[in-house]
Amino acid sequence: MTDGSLIPRLRRARRDPTKAVLEGLHAVKHALRFGARVELLVTRDAQALHRLAGALAPDVAEQIERLALEVSPATFAELTPLPVATGVVGLAERPVVDPEMVLGSGEELPLVLLEDPRDLGNMGACVRVAAAAAAGGVLSTGSHDPWQPDALRGAAGLHFALPVARLASLTALDLTDRPLIALDPDGEPLDPALLAARSVLAFGSERRGLSAELAGRAQQRVRIPMRPGVSSLNLATSVAAVLFAWRLAG
Repeated sequence: MTDGSLIPRLRRARRDPTKAVLEGLHAVKHALRFGARVELLVTRDAQALHRLAGALAPDVAEQIERLALEVSPATFAELTPLPVATGVVGLAERPVVDPEMVLGSGEELPLVLLEDPRDLGNMGACVRVAAAAAAGGVLSTGSHDPWQPDALRGAAGLHFALPVARLASLTALDLTDRPLIALDPDGEPLDPALLAARSVLAFGSERRGLSAELAGRAQQRVRIPMRPGVSSLNLATSVAAVLFAWRLAG
């Protein structure tokens, strides 16, 4: 493979629904750690990557070294729209995730539902938080693919640590045996003891909140207690607050 062929390959992958573009060492290490099938790693400095992987990802450093292909700094700079400080970019096979299977899972774990999130980096941060809290998965609605490269970057590659998928519409949201809890500024104060383990925790965007359709299906409406005068929290911060309230209460 020539350096020149890598640039169009990575650009095509950014639009390919079967691929996941991994930008940076943290995304690469998490993908490998959680079983991703990484088909390509490109670095601008193999020796620097070897040292960095040994310090920050010793458990997968051997895999990284085996996969890494060194290219010129000029070629590397063309591989991504934004600079990658750690000097490594990867390409992995995206897992097939069926939202119905996620909803029907028997695990006693909450799911995060993001209704029409607008910011891909923030969407990725929600995935990162959900992975850290050991949630059962992250589902989203709307036009944005939660596996887009900017979301993967925001999640540091932790999409591979739990199921992440987009629902075609709210009609595909089967809540047969899962309570729906809506985050609503007019809801009751959050009581972690009342969060059922198999809840679907629904979050709207900072600007619009939840739709009337989704809020109307909720069994509970809760709000995060905040200091007077503070009108809202960042989406990922809200997801973190609720998930870790659940986790610590257990």
